Amino acid sequence: MKTIRGPAIFLAQFMGDKPPFNTIETAAKWAKEIGYVGVQIPTWDARAIDLAQAAKSRAWCDDYKGRLAELGVEVTELSTHLQGQLVAVHPAYDELFDAFAAPEVRGKPAARQKWAVEQVKLALRASRNLGCSAMPTFSGALLWPFFHPWPQRPPGLVEEGFAELARRWAPILKTAEECGVDCAFEIHPGEDLHDGVTFERFLAATGDHPRARILYDPSHFVLQGLDYLDYIDIYHPFIRAFHVKDAEFIRSGRSGAFGGFQDWKDRPGRYRSPGDGQIDWTGIFTRLARHGYAGWAVVEWECAFKDSEVGAREGAELLRRQIIRVTERAFDDFASVQTDRAKNRRVLGIS
Repeated sequence: MKTIRGPAIFLAQFMGDKPPFNTIETAAKWAKEIGYVGVQIPTWDARAIDLAQAAKSRAWCDDYKGRLAELGVEVTELSTHLQGQLVAVHPAYDELFDAFAAPEVRGKPAARQKWAVEQVKLALRASRNLGCSAMPTFSGALLWPFFHPWPQRPPGLVEEGFAELARRWAPILKTAEECGVDCAFEIHPGEDLHDGVTFERFLAATGDHPRARILYDPSHFVLQGLDYLDYIDIYHPFIRAFHVKDAEFIRSGRSGAFGGFQDWKDRPGRYRSPGDGQIDWTGIFTRLARHGYAGWAVVEWECAFKDSEVGAREGAELLRRQIIRVTERAFDDFASVQTDRAKNRRVLGIS
């Protein structure tokens, strides 16, 4: 067993043009003041990091880490959720996802995809320079428009989709191996990797690539009706990152898992600030500790009701309560005795 690191917070939902979130130093200072010791960095936000410099220069990264260390925090991981999304975009979503890309490649799907691949590679090199072992990301999606099989999916469509997804990620996974950094795919609705089976399909399509791994976020399983505790028992060898985000599903006679195209606050299934939903955090932290997860616990604040800064403060408190400092000895050691093989054989009735 190992003790999980934390508390940490993902800064994507907080960075902005107003203090204290307009620079990485002031955002890190804020995070430390409310109880965090780690920050997960959104690499698409220039206020948070200069990705090109971080990928190119270990000295730049040493200075970056040093500035944050003086404020009392460290970098947990570099996130490429938005860039990873653009590695694979179905044409139905082209215009909507264009906003995630650099202006010069918008409206040019092939150029945008190439740009996204290079961005993720930069983040892997920057992760190596910063000493991070995993990079949270999204897989992108070619098959999501077909997740409900009506009309029937043509034979071979799913297999072709995962083969193409693996082909697009192949050069990134090669760079990941060179850098010694895992690609931790967030298992998330809207991505082709959205549950256990789809992760298995992708992993098989990559030839069981050792850098294709998982970011575990139980909130997405609540909304899908998956057993998020059993998921840990099944997939713990692959979990390399962990988002702490709460959720609830309140059964309704008017709408269900698909939400009726309603706003988040009106959906039966919705994300909540940590501690305000239905997730069994004690069960999650116990199973992660049992299986030896030694990475960070990172609050990702998303809630349709609660103020973000209030949610962030409460999230730090929740993590401090839930992170288990694992025991170094058995609870019944006081009654232990030294091994006596002859005595054991007598107790068992073995002559």
